[in-house]
Amino acid sequence: MDTVEQANSQTAAICAVAELGPDAMALLLPDQKPPDFVAALVDQQLYPDAVRFLAHALPKREAVWWGWISARRAAGEHPPPKIKAALEATERWIAQPTEENRRAAHAAAEHAQFGTAAGCAGLGAFFSSGSLAPPEAPVVPPGDYLTAKAISGAVNFAAMGGEPREAPEKFRSFIAQGVDVARRIKLWEGK
Repeated sequence: MDTVEQANSQTAAICAVAELGPDAMALLLPDQKPPDFVAALVDQQLYPDAVRFLAHALPKREAVWWGWISARRAAGEHPPPKIKAALEATERWIAQPTEENRRAAHAAAEHAQFGTAAGCAGLGAFFSSGSLAPPEAPVVPPGDYLTAKAISGAVNFAAMGGEPREAPEKFRSFIAQGVDVARRIKLWEGK
């Protein structure tokens, strides 16, 4: 398989699981590389679709970092205590992805509420591995794409929170950060 076919296969495979809208899917070209597809989505102001694509493309830990940094930036310098606690718990999991930190991120996220960027970031950490059941119960593994869905929520909530007219610029900034993460980890190098 040549590089173009590989890139197209990767872009199409991510699209298949990211549940993009019809306008986004109409932009997918036969030889399109993932970063070019993200750029096309941003050019067309299909920001939530670009977020979903990136969240599904990134490895789980990097995706959680992206959701966390977006949520942290959106929370400002003095977030409410529940939001601050969720951000801190998620940051601990990012630094040390242990089972204890994963469950602590979930508890703090639940307290912050899952309808917040910080809550979704913590939920993404919880969905990254382990079991969804309590520790004493039989293992219930999380679905493959639950982290990506939670991180999509984190970044979308972070961009849409606050002043509505600022949302497009926040989306562009957060998406650029996600693309930078992909570039730094060489996610699409040679593709």
